[in-house]
Parts: sequence; C-alpha cells; structure tokens
Amino acid sequence: MAALTTGRASITLGGSAAVLLASSLYMSLSTPAEETQGEAAKLLFVHVPSAITAYIALGVGLLAAVWYLIRRSPSADLLSASAIEIGVLFTGLTLLTGMIWGRHVWGLWWDWGDARMMSTAVLFFFYVGYLALRRAITDPRVRAARCAILGVIAFVQVPIVHYSVLWFRTLHQGPTIIRPDVANATMDEAFGRPLVVSIVGFALLLAFLLTTRFRLARVEAEVADLSLRDSPVGGAVAPPRLGREDG
Repeated sequence: MAALTTGRASITLGGSAAVLLASSLYMSLSTPAEETQGEAAKLLFVHVPSAITAYIALGVGLLAAVWYLIRRSPSADLLSASAIEIGVLFTGLTLLTGMIWGRHVWGLWWDWGDARMMSTAVLFFFYVGYLALRRAITDPRVRAARCAILGVIAFVQVPIVHYSVLWFRTLHQGPTIIRPDVANATMDEAFGRPLVVSIVGFALLLAFLLTTRFRLARVEAEVADLSLRDSPVGGAVAPPRLGREDG
C-alpha cells in the first residue's frame, strides 16, 4: 500500500499517461476512415480502452475487497472503494461512447435488445448501488464489511458483460481484441497501433487516478476519525453515579 501513497510516483504516472493519450489522439486523427463505419469507427480508440480500464479497475476493487474480508485491513477497504469509484467512471464513459457509436452505426442511441449495452448498464447501476451503500452506512467497520461483500458479488457481472456478445444474438459486434469465436482474428495495423497506445495510456491514467484517489481516501478517513474522536457523542462518556455522595 505504501507505493500508492508516493506523490512523485503519481506525478510521473500522470505525465506519462498524458503523453501517451496525446500520442494516441494524434495517431487516431491520422488514421484513415474505416470502409463501412467511416469516421465513427475511430471511437474505438476511446470506447475499447475505457471498457478495458473499467474491467481492470473493478478487478482491483474485487481483489482489495477479498483481501479486506481475509485480513480486515482498512487500507484494503479504501483501495477497493477507490478502484470501484474509478471503475464506475470508466464504465459510464464506455456506455456514453457506445451510445454515440451506436447512433452513427445503427441509427439509434440505445437498443434495449442489445445484450452488451444492457449488461453494461446493469453493471454500471450495480456499482452505483455500491457507492450509494458506502454513503448510507456511517460505521466504518460495518460499511467496509458490507461493501466488500457487495464488491465481490457485483464483479460476477463483468464476465457476463464481456461474453454477452458471444452468448446472445445482438447488434453489438464481437470482442475487438480477445475473440474466441474467430480463429487468428487480426486487426488492421492502421487501427491496431493507435489502439495499443491508447490502451496503455488509459492504463497509466488509471494508475494515476487510483494513486491520487487512494491518497485522498486515506486523508478523508483520518479526518472522519478525528471528527469522531472530537465529537461529544464519540468521545468517552463517564458512567453515571448511583446513590448519594457523601459530603
């Protein structure tokens, strides 16, 4: 956990992410239009990395939640919450870019029958419920335990989202990178290179956001602990005296 609190490391991660994302943007703008989807296909360079980053962030949240349940480490709880919060952000970005892409390719913003869109929406609102649960419970130990359990249960939705396009008939295209349904599936080099740079850039951005959010979460926890100690309700309460006092 100590590595996550290093400010210099966070700055390095943030700068590296900015450079790679700027490079990806330049490469994507110079990429030729796709023959069937035109310029809309360039949303690939944001949509796919956003989805992968969301998976990674939620995966970190899962591992930290499991670690909390095993060791009852407050830092693991804060790490899980920080990762899931960022995962919700990137899941929302995945939904938004998917809707824009669908509008240009399918002619509609949302298809209620599309398995990928619907399962991603369920995933998004499941984890929004996780964030709401953290807000609703004031006791740190009770909150950490219940949210850890929910964080483990909610992650079951992630593989459902990823493989939904293989399990169900849907408008959504199959997986872009990992495609078990197609042998030796390849991507045109003009799209492959910017996509790889974008994925790495998003991964570094995730690392930067996670280190920053984790540091902030620790400060928030320390402030909340101090407030509880200074509160008359949270402080020591002298037991009442029974009977008469002499003198």
